[in-house]
Amino acid sequence: MTTRRPTRRPTRQQQAVAAMLEQTGAFASAQSVHARLREAGETVGLATVYRTLQALADAGEVDVLRTDDGEAVYRACEPGHHHHLVCRSCGRTVEVEGPAVETWTDRVAAEHGFTEVTHTLEIFGTCTSCTGTHSR
Repeated sequence: MTTRRPTRRPTRQQQAVAAMLEQTGAFASAQSVHARLREAGETVGLATVYRTLQALADAGEVDVLRTDDGEAVYRACEPGHHHHLVCRSCGRTVEVEGPAVETWTDRVAAEHGFTEVTHTLEIFGTCTSCTGTHSR
């Protein structure tokens, strides 16, 4: 028989990190989340921010992207599998469905005998606000 560990309630600091990420709406680094928390008067250590963001990512509550320079950035996201279109300039992010990607992934995995396959897809570009061309 296995014993379950009781679920721990998030600390005040962990709740503050999650709330700040929700408010941000865009992908943000641990350092920027930490700086915003400090500006808001929260006393949260940078290590706590990193641990909390990783725990949220592990639980599937936030999405994680790696920037071109390898930095992890986090964003509170809708549940369920989806992909992202991300502006390189301002970080604006749009969640997109990718049925063709899903079909292709399943086919390639089957061709090579792979099972339990997961994937991520992030598409980077520049949004109309950043290019200065607005659709009419």
